[in-house]
Amino acid sequence: MADTALTRSKVLALAVPVMLAQAATASTGIVDTAVMGLYGTKFDLGAVGVAAVVMNFLYWAFGFLRMSTTGLSAQANGSGDRLEVQTVLQRALLLGGALGLTILILSPLLRLAIFQPFEAGSEVKTLAKAYFDARVWGAPAVLMGYGITGWLLGTGRTGQLLAFQIVMNGTNGVLDIWFVAGLGWGPAGIGAGTAIAEWVALAFGLVLVRKGFTRSGALFDRERLGALINANRDILIRTLALLFCFAWFVNSGASLGTATLAGNEVLLQFVSVSAFVLDGFAFVAEKEIGEAYGARSRARLVRAMRLTSEIAAGFAVVIALAYFFGGGWIIANFVADEEARAVALTYLPYCAAVPVVGLACWQLDGFFLGATQGKALRNAGVLAALLYVGTDVLLKAQFANSGVWIAFLSMYVWRAAGLGLYLPSMLARVSESQRPQPARQT
Repeated sequence: MADTALTRSKVLALAVPVMLAQAATASTGIVDTAVMGLYGTKFDLGAVGVAAVVMNFLYWAFGFLRMSTTGLSAQANGSGDRLEVQTVLQRALLLGGALGLTILILSPLLRLAIFQPFEAGSEVKTLAKAYFDARVWGAPAVLMGYGITGWLLGTGRTGQLLAFQIVMNGTNGVLDIWFVAGLGWGPAGIGAGTAIAEWVALAFGLVLVRKGFTRSGALFDRERLGALINANRDILIRTLALLFCFAWFVNSGASLGTATLAGNEVLLQFVSVSAFVLDGFAFVAEKEIGEAYGARSRARLVRAMRLTSEIAAGFAVVIALAYFFGGGWIIANFVADEEARAVALTYLPYCAAVPVVGLACWQLDGFFLGATQGKALRNAGVLAALLYVGTDVLLKAQFANSGVWIAFLSMYVWRAAGLGLYLPSMLARVSESQRPQPARQT
């Protein structure tokens, strides 16, 4: 049997391609914001900010497709069930395609309801809806892509994951510049470019995972589907709670004016980059912990937690320092609107604190997702959302946008604390799984 012991070098070998892939994922929003910052007004920039949150809320409500696929494929791999590894991929693609098509069909109704809560002005909302109308055509490709990325992570194919994201984001960047700078389509051009890029990436991804179609197990096995539905339901609720937090953050800034909305949107791209990059270690933890669960090895699970967290902490400090000392240069050179630029520069220190403050909850997410402990993720996510909203309401009234950012930082603390309460019971489950199980009655 091959040596499965996790080492720091193996963590880095797995994590670096994921970090680069995640940085490429984050670059979608960065390129969108940069193009609008250079060629648009604060209304265009604010519209892309609102619309991006709407699309992220809509799509990442189905992020369980990626998360459950990673955990279930890793667990099947750890237990040596190669047939189920392939079947997990096939289930994810079928479910993603069906859900994506449903979103596309219902998009006219969704557009009427989904922008209503935002306090942005009518001009911003009109531009944001144009973005939505263009981008929603990529919905089936996005959700099927979640299945592909989850399977590539769960099976340790992180280099292929990087290639998948490079195709997606390279295509998106080229089309953004063409549609906005060249054709003058504004936010609608950003949405159209991203939708086309999502379909191009799906076609490429299907080529990457073609070996996952060589055999097919029981796609509609009742027990397996039940486990998938239960995991997905809890992760869905958790994801909705966290997306609600980000939507609340954007809307809280919007209530302070268009310039604040736009400036916070710029800083949110820095937050996205740090989260996506540091998630590289959380994703490695998902894979390794999923395999440890499949292999029923507590020692392997604890080692994965420790090694991935140690290295992630070092990267978090480096990113925070880079933002604090270098973020101002980026903002000064890539945000044309003076008011939006001033807001972003003023609140940059709060943004620079996010990598360090958020590290614990990102790592804990990876631990619980790999073990497919959906109940803990659900409860901690809902609790964090409630505490965050209360904190924001209290602090914004006293400290305006500073209060908005302090509350945003507290959201990461609430998430980590909630998951930390469940950590001992998760470890206990691994210990219990190693005990001899009674024979099933037939």
